[in-house]
Amino acid sequence: MSIPRMFAFIDEAGQRSRNGKSSEHFVMSAVIIREEDLPRAAAFLADLRIALDRRPGDHLTWKNFKGHSPRLYAAQALGKQEWATISSVVVSKRHITENIANMNDDRAYLFTFRFLLERLSWFARDSRRELTYTLAHVVRFKMEKLREYESALRSLRGCQIAWQALDARGGNIDQPQRRELLQLADISASATFAAFEPDKWGNTEIRYLQLLSERLYRRGAAPVTSYGLKMHPWNEPAKAAYPWVAAL
Repeated sequence: MSIPRMFAFIDEAGQRSRNGKSSEHFVMSAVIIREEDLPRAAAFLADLRIALDRRPGDHLTWKNFKGHSPRLYAAQALGKQEWATISSVVVSKRHITENIANMNDDRAYLFTFRFLLERLSWFARDSRRELTYTLAHVVRFKMEKLREYESALRSLRGCQIAWQALDARGGNIDQPQRRELLQLADISASATFAAFEPDKWGNTEIRYLQLLSERLYRRGAAPVTSYGLKMHPWNEPAKAAYPWVAAL
């Protein structure tokens, strides 16, 4: 008997590196869907296009949602979909004290990806399914780098990835226009990013993430910051900066 499958669609928001011009936060987010629910996810995107006055098959991307109301609606609509589970990693660069603050773009991206892949593998293991993951295409990031990093993680001491729950062939990289369910991850990552990253006036919008909170990966009585919203770092200064996170 074959093992039932599930799929994770991954996208990010913010800049990977840390310099004077980059964002204060970097977010990587996955929307996890069981294989039998893939048609429901596709139907949801079709309905969302209609609600947002888009044409059938249009590429839905957060940055092209004009204004607050369409974004609020998209987050609210995704937050109601019981077939979706979301796990995100939020890197708060100004609170990092380790050497990773000086990582280049690729290394910062992969460091964040490791945290996310651990959580995806735990969710698949506990669900007794095999998980296949697809990353939205990243500029100047090739499949060879992903394969090299997957191989390095397998031999890394302290890595907590449950490899037996992941597709042995490794992950994929694709375009949201071609693999449309990646557009769900764009909504999730961007909504999460908006809750942490201040705009040019210093304002953030927590409501988007609050509307998604029912979909966040939770495991027993553990705090959501352990699974569905991994914060890095989660030290005392970070906890003081984001006191509302614990209430999600």
